Amino acid sequence: MKNLFKILALVFTGLLVLSCEKDEDQAVVNETSAGKIAADKSSIVLNELNANDAVITFTWTKPTFSIAVVPNQKLEFGIKGNSFKKSATIDFSNDMTSGAVTHAAMNAAMFSIGAVPDAVNDIEVRLKTSIGPAAFYSNVITVKVTPYTPNPDLVYPKINVPGSYAGAAGYANWTPSNSPNLFSPEKNDKYRGFIWINTVTGVDDGKYKFSINEDWPGNKGDDGTNSGKLKADGENIKAPAAGTYYIKVDWAANTYSSVLANFGVIGDATPTGWGSDTDFVYNPATKTYVINSIALSNTGVFKFRANDDWAIKFQPKDADQTLVSGTGVQSYLSSEGTVTGDPGYKVSQAGNYKIELDLHNSAYYKLTVTKL
Repeated sequence: MKNLFKILALVFTGLLVLSCEKDEDQAVVNETSAGKIAADKSSIVLNELNANDAVITFTWTKPTFSIAVVPNQKLEFGIKGNSFKKSATIDFSNDMTSGAVTHAAMNAAMFSIGAVPDAVNDIEVRLKTSIGPAAFYSNVITVKVTPYTPNPDLVYPKINVPGSYAGAAGYANWTPSNSPNLFSPEKNDKYRGFIWINTVTGVDDGKYKFSINEDWPGNKGDDGTNSGKLKADGENIKAPAAGTYYIKVDWAANTYSSVLANFGVIGDATPTGWGSDTDFVYNPATKTYVINSIALSNTGVFKFRANDDWAIKFQPKDADQTLVSGTGVQSYLSSEGTVTGDPGYKVSQAGNYKIELDLHNSAYYKLTVTKL
């Protein structure tokens, strides 16, 4: 028993020494001089056409520390006055003392921090140097940045929906890199979107699976129970009828759901009023839903709903919206909780219009009306 007490005492003493050594290591890593950053421009306008070109170059003096360390360094961006509470960073290797940032990289950072597109934003920039959990910061400089509205296809995470239906929808059959996608507007493991699926007679028609990274490794299909559960390399899922489906996938929870959602336009601005819908037709050449010609009055409103019902409908975000001919606008799906109230769309001039719904990306549903 005495020997056991001696052993326990030695173990405790060793742990205490190790703990003290760790505390001492942390205590002696002090910044002896702060980093300093500068930029070659004070104002920039970002352009998607020059996405891969450098738009601004930052130079910096590294901070120094009381002991030799190998830190990580990055540039941190935030909206002026927000104290970097919401920030975005761009990494640079620790041997660098200057770095150029492209239009695309800067625009992605601006989108992440909530900068307003097509407007001048005062953006603060600083050098962030990290040693383990500790972070050290340089001076802060301000740059005026005018970002552009980013392509939502490049901003939001997505999964692919390859299948035998895809060729008729304007893509390629069973090709993950050329198939419709489901996007994650919240940038998590939950994906959703609308997909047009044909079910022409054939061995595999109307069937599909889910893949990721535009390739087959890691693909998921039905677990064999047809109860909305997924498993790796599972079975093909078959649409029960031809039409547009609103599909949701929880990639982490391995679940999915699919609801038929064939859209039409309705409202007192349309020839049939609130009594009936004028249906859209899917165009595989443009991958959009189209009504090629419909008479719209400028005294009423119209909305878009699925299945001649009000459970799934597209509307403006929070107020009636007058559309400009030929100009696409973002539309919102009320069932996704993005609509306030019950607003509708208007046109300023009565006449015949082409209406087009682009639903390929659930992060940015697009509506365009064009006067004929």
